[in-house]
Amino acid sequence: MNERVHDFVQLASVASPDRLAIIAADGRHWSWGDLSAAIDDAQKQLKALSVAPGDRVVLVLENCPEIVAFFFAVTRMEAAAVAVNARMTDAELQRIVDHSDPSAIVFSTSVPGPSQDHADAFGATEVTGAFGTAHIVRREGSLPEPSFASADEQVALLLYTSGTTGAPKAAMLTHTNLMAGARASADMRGMQDQDMTYLALPLSHIFGLVTLCAVCFAKGSLRLEARFSAQRLYEALQKDVTLLPAVPQMHAHLFHYARTHGMARYDKGLLRYVSSGGAPLDPSWKREAEAFYGLPLQNGYGLTECAAGVCATKSAISDPDVSVGVPMLDSELSLDFSVDGAEPDKGIGEILVSGPQVMKGYFRDPEQTAPVLSDKGVFRTGDLGRMDEEGRLHIVGRSKELIIRSGFNVYPVEVEAALTEHPDVIVAGVVGRAVEGNEEVLAFVKTAKDSGLTIESLRAHLADRLAPYKRPSRIVIADDLPAAPTGKILKAKLIPFFADVLENDDD
Repeated sequence: MNERVHDFVQLASVASPDRLAIIAADGRHWSWGDLSAAIDDAQKQLKALSVAPGDRVVLVLENCPEIVAFFFAVTRMEAAAVAVNARMTDAELQRIVDHSDPSAIVFSTSVPGPSQDHADAFGATEVTGAFGTAHIVRREGSLPEPSFASADEQVALLLYTSGTTGAPKAAMLTHTNLMAGARASADMRGMQDQDMTYLALPLSHIFGLVTLCAVCFAKGSLRLEARFSAQRLYEALQKDVTLLPAVPQMHAHLFHYARTHGMARYDKGLLRYVSSGGAPLDPSWKREAEAFYGLPLQNGYGLTECAAGVCATKSAISDPDVSVGVPMLDSELSLDFSVDGAEPDKGIGEILVSGPQVMKGYFRDPEQTAPVLSDKGVFRTGDLGRMDEEGRLHIVGRSKELIIRSGFNVYPVEVEAALTEHPDVIVAGVVGRAVEGNEEVLAFVKTAKDSGLTIESLRAHLADRLAPYKRPSRIVIADDLPAAPTGKILKAKLIPFFADVLENDDD
């Protein structure tokens, strides 16, 4: 099968060139014909920089139509897009550039903010076209990867899942992966061409990017927000939004804003589907959300390596179920009861995923690919779960130490590495702790006695090393940390060991 993900846009532009495709945060309206023309002009700019099949193109992005155009232009050229959040620090971005070895870098400078600063640092040149305005730079010496006729083999996207400090790891998602994820997402939401989807989820995250692809597949319309604003979401819900995928924090901010403006619950009757993903779902918070929307709040489970979609619920309103649902379209699940942490007598095992959404592997990294991806395409998630009698998956815990904060992945090893770069820090342990509708990042650091290290100086140290969502919300400085005889920090003991400090110290 030679179909490509950008064919979704081509089909929409041919079928309905004048139908609304995107409303940008700055008020611009693009039809499907406009988007197709923008992709053409973006492709011309990339060709002028000699981008070729098998190359990578880094997209330093805030959500905007320009980045949508460049993303599909990259895939149309049989190259791979590397989507990264513009709010990364200079050091984080440089590590990704070094690892992904791109032939070009595109910066979404139509949105005020850090993307322009990054563009200036790389000496990028402003370009204009039907896509609007962006900055772009050629990077010399990049080595291309093979290109393939098969959509199953041709990589369309690299997304980093860990290790911007230390060993970077980028999931290679093929055209088949993205198309399967998009179709599954559209199927789950019953997406139609009349739907207006509100998207403030970043396109540098698989949740946001697959939602974009699903809208293109369904030939619907998209309100694309550069950054989340409760006020803008509130106003959009009064106008035309019918589908609202979000993370819990977005919903919570909306509830607060709406109530301060006299709206106890949503009552416009336009919204027909609302979902929460990217973070664990608290039962009491789910009831609150359903009371506000008057709709069932659907939950789900996905991973970057599986093009987002693995499971989703199809619950009725007030259903007490807090599972992550049943397998999505073409996704298959099984459990491995032989791994560490499994409890076969309770039906708890490691979640394994197979199907067309599963990645090709990690970019230029067979050593990290082999332990998690079988030669038959079965992905080991590292998460523990159980299936109930109705075939719904319940997440029990993460055998990996991933922290999900405000819908963003935070990897403790990365935060620990940044902490230990401080000369007064001997070792550091980072863990997540559940708070209402979210997880917070807790850092525990061991220092030499009488070092004089302060929390304020550590925060200043992290400011240019970690993006804001990765920085610890609480830092505990101690003379010692609970550790095994080998010296390895016993992370499971950190929170109980420092319970009094965490309770009494407001940091």
